[in-house]
Amino acid sequence: MFLLNLSSIEALAWIAGFLLALSVHESAHALAANYLGDPTAKFAGRISLNPLSHLDTAGTIFLLLVGFGWGKPVPVNHNNFANPRIGELLTSLAGPLSNLAVALLVALPYNFLCEPGSTVFIFLQTVIFVNIVLMVFNLLPIPPLDGGGALAAVLPTSASEALRRNGPIVLFSVIAVDYVFKIGILGKIMWPLINIVFVMVNLSTTFGG
Repeated sequence: MFLLNLSSIEALAWIAGFLLALSVHESAHALAANYLGDPTAKFAGRISLNPLSHLDTAGTIFLLLVGFGWGKPVPVNHNNFANPRIGELLTSLAGPLSNLAVALLVALPYNFLCEPGSTVFIFLQTVIFVNIVLMVFNLLPIPPLDGGGALAAVLPTSASEALRRNGPIVLFSVIAVDYVFKIGILGKIMWPLINIVFVMVNLSTTFGG
């Protein structure tokens, strides 16, 4: 189990960071959809920072096993948007962008107020990292991930329908193969991007210093 390989403070920070990142992420989807004309998620109680409103059983299990997971999909009725494609695109991107915002905000005290190596430093570093992991994972251009929704919103109708239909099969097949055979396909794609974003977040919040 992934969390068993961490120190107690790292495991606590990873769980806390995931719950925060998930709550902000899903609430951002719901807020964006509501702002753009679709109140479906609002009526479902998804504009909330309560993690219990957003936890998904399978996503939580994957968090414990491999270190990343996902929440319950936010219900969206594209027909309520004035422009369904633009509405889906912006609603899809709202979640990952909210995680980037959290990472940037937490990076300020992390870089300026914490003693390197201290408990608070490790805790905040992990929270930043978790938000970046969730952002990068969700931006993969495969439905039902946010990147898949954003890509489907800009593709021609036939390609969009094929992506929506086959994306979940592809995603969960890759995850299953990775977990069973330890190939690390997702890791080879994600970790370079995660490291780049982590460096950029730190540089931007230290003003390049």
